Amino acid sequence: MRVKDFDYHLPDELIARYPAAERDASRLMLLDRARASISEDVFCHIGDHLLPGDLLVMNDTRVIPARIMGRKETGGRVEIFLLERLDGAAERWRCMLRGSKRFREGQAVVLAGGMHAIVCARVDEQVSMVEFHGALPFEVWLEQEGRMPLPPYLGRDADDSDRERYQTVVAQMPGAVAAPTAGLHFTESLLSGLRERGVATVCLTLHTGLGTFLPVRTERVADHRIHRERYHIPQSTADAIDATRARGGRVVAVGTTVARTLEHAARDTGGVAAGDGLADIFIYPGYAFKVVDVLVTNFHLPESTLLMLVSAFAGTAFVRHAYAEAVSRKFRFYSYGDAMLIQ
Repeated sequence: MRVKDFDYHLPDELIARYPAAERDASRLMLLDRARASISEDVFCHIGDHLLPGDLLVMNDTRVIPARIMGRKETGGRVEIFLLERLDGAAERWRCMLRGSKRFREGQAVVLAGGMHAIVCARVDEQVSMVEFHGALPFEVWLEQEGRMPLPPYLGRDADDSDRERYQTVVAQMPGAVAAPTAGLHFTESLLSGLRERGVATVCLTLHTGLGTFLPVRTERVADHRIHRERYHIPQSTADAIDATRARGGRVVAVGTTVARTLEHAARDTGGVAAGDGLADIFIYPGYAFKVVDVLVTNFHLPESTLLMLVSAFAGTAFVRHAYAEAVSRKFRFYSYGDAMLIQ
């Protein structure tokens, strides 16, 4: 299986650079795997396509303002992109650094608000270990000075509205550097309406990290190695999945981050193991899903691991046809774009 098998042409004007006026006003493409049929609706009507007894599983990670601008002591501009906070007393992070020249160990970066950063070590060609020092607690400083990490394909800097719209309404656990975008379409009132219909909601946490930003550089799909991402599955979520299975309900994964986490933690019984871990499962066509019955997802980049996961769930040919239909019908693509419901 070749990576280029997951390529497709997308006109630039179909990239959604800003969110819809209302979260649940996005279009919703409906994929029926059994009938191989495609139709569409509006996202606020998603409850019409779910069943009483279904369980909606969402990712409650919260995106941190991970882009930090600074200067070297010599005056050169620097961008620090936070990836993952490391355990320990020091405020030490794995980061991607961007500047005019390579960074050396021990190099200082001057930041706004009385903070400075020290490059501790290079991890590889893309990632360095960076330690932050300042008078304010780092979390307080970051909220004041950091910028939301919008994906580069949006072609714009984040503005004040992105601090709210690039978070889901269930976001509460800080640590992600990219939003679980399928969840961006839900509102509090929509979730309340689903509960009234008998569709329950539970959460898990997966902090989206470096893997989101790295293209697949191998020629063969199977040769790619995906980066690990930290997750937590509460016992209450695992219990709810067991109860759903027992009553014959369906597990609805809201987004590829949820799907990856559930499948990584899957047990032979069809449930999941509660607790913390590092998800490193790479799902591509040929994978047999153990937990996820229904998938809510956005439209993903060509040749991306996310598109491969969706293709594994719905079938490569069917997904290729659906994406061609989405382009023809002028759906909006990527993080702030429209969604699909695959049953």
